Amino acid sequence: MKRRKLLSYSLLFLSGFITACNSSKQNSEISIAAPKNLKFTVTDVNNLKELEEDYGELRKTLEEVLGVKIEFFLVENRTAAASALVSGKLDIAFAGPSEYLILNARAKSIPIIGVKRPNYHSIIVVRADSKVKSLAQLQDKTIAMRSIGSTSGHIGPTKLLIDGGLDPKKDVKIVMLGNKGLQALNKGEVDAWVTASDTYNNELAKEKLSGKDFSVIVKGSLLPNDVFVGSNQLTSDFVADMRSRMLANQDKLIQSIVVADKKFQGASLTAANDTDYNMIREVYQKMGEGSFL
Repeated sequence: MKRRKLLSYSLLFLSGFITACNSSKQNSEISIAAPKNLKFTVTDVNNLKELEEDYGELRKTLEEVLGVKIEFFLVENRTAAASALVSGKLDIAFAGPSEYLILNARAKSIPIIGVKRPNYHSIIVVRADSKVKSLAQLQDKTIAMRSIGSTSGHIGPTKLLIDGGLDPKKDVKIVMLGNKGLQALNKGEVDAWVTASDTYNNELAKEKLSGKDFSVIVKGSLLPNDVFVGSNQLTSDFVADMRSRMLANQDKLIQSIVVADKKFQGASLTAANDTDYNMIREVYQKMGEGSFL
């Protein structure tokens, strides 16, 4: 009789344990509330063919890592990306550090994962035969920058000028030359050129120029990370789950990102926080353009 009771109690306990486990599993699945599919874009790519060719591998890897079907969503610029996030047409975006501030300010986007480049600094370059040897000597000189809002090609070097005691609006002449800055410097059309330290040698190689013909007069601090951001319409549990999965599979993801852009060679993934981008906010404020954000 005692054995029967003991067996009966054991079966009841086992049944209760299985039921509790199943309930816990179901609650976990419900709390994550994963969508059936996600719309994904890269904010600085406005050509669908380029998006598919360069970032197709990343899309496939994200799909595998997150366990959700992912489709590309093309945007014309970062402003359009912000609008798409607000309207619910876009779920995830891969953005530059400066672009993140626009997405966060206008769409309340959530930073998910940062892509940390180990040698990502703004540098100011002059010709080797230039009399300019320091920041102070850039007074009244012409500086080639990349484009308005570029982290390494505008925001970072502007901070260097401000920290060096120069007013970027009064003490120097800034011209936005896109990817023509190095050519302009080599021809003597500008006095200095700014770029990112981790792409400097590649840019010299593209123009078939030698590093001995140029001199880096200043190198800034490590710049904020590129970042994957999510719509604030995604649940917090799902965002946390994405972050965890991406960190756990960062080798695969980095390999896919490098396929699209070699500048991410040697990069790593890290959890992203809004405060990581305060440096850029401060520069906009000091430039008198805080309302832009």
